[in-house]
Amino acid sequence: MDFFLGALASCGAVLVSNPMDVLKTRMQLEGELKERGRYTVIYRNIFHAAYTVGKQDGWSGLQKGLGPALGYQVVMNGIRFGLYQKILDSGIISLKDGSTSTLGCVIAGAGVGVIGGFFGSPLYLVKTHLQSQAVESIAVGYQHNHQGVISALHNIAKQEGLKGLWRGATTSIPRVGIGSASQLFTYSKSKDWLDQYELYPRNSWQSTLAGAMASGLVIALCMSPFDVIATRIYNQGLDGKGRGLLYSGITDCVLKIFKTEGLWGFYKGWTAIYFRIGPHSFLNLIFWDQLKLLYNSYQNL
Repeated sequence: MDFFLGALASCGAVLVSNPMDVLKTRMQLEGELKERGRYTVIYRNIFHAAYTVGKQDGWSGLQKGLGPALGYQVVMNGIRFGLYQKILDSGIISLKDGSTSTLGCVIAGAGVGVIGGFFGSPLYLVKTHLQSQAVESIAVGYQHNHQGVISALHNIAKQEGLKGLWRGATTSIPRVGIGSASQLFTYSKSKDWLDQYELYPRNSWQSTLAGAMASGLVIALCMSPFDVIATRIYNQGLDGKGRGLLYSGITDCVLKIFKTEGLWGFYKGWTAIYFRIGPHSFLNLIFWDQLKLLYNSYQNL
């Protein structure tokens, strides 16, 4: 049941946050491996990006990749929240006063994130491809031109084999690991702090909101470079031998981005990341908490 509640909470959140994910992907791919001032800026900021996508792709374009995004949430966050709840319930990372161990929280958060990220990687791959697809006038990055989720999965497996579905997984694992550790650590410790000083009860919506917004900011700061790298490697095209057209791996991607785009290149689309992660994190966590409370209430009837 813990896995189901985690998956359901995540799906509710992604319905709201997916448009920001589309904008984030476009902004991260814009000006790929080009110096600032050497490319045409299509998406000036998050608000202009939303207007541009809505005008050129239609407002439904802001929900591109929603199918695999929902599937990814079911797999990744179902596993992540489900396993994390099991760890919390076991008491392994709990201290004598009932609070959560800092080190235990970080290790558990990263571990469950890595596991969820690995199994969800094929859906993240297709999600990235579909979110980057746009009409020619506003297209950025490599255009895969998939006809849909099933078609994309079938074509990738047919051309690259089953291992092709996990192309880029090595970048997603540290991305999700860092993001998960920072989210669950900040969230758990914020609720511990609020409870300790008796500001809000631990299971109140105010405590959940404060913890989620704090974790959203920390995630955006910590995860942005890994998110940019993952988007670039997942979305790149392949040559006839199945090798990446732009990057041979994580290290090659990091060096090329830094050389051509500078440190700022790792924070492209940062505002979209926060506006995607902040609401997503809040809704995800509050849905998760409320679903658990409803389930526990039902069990006690």
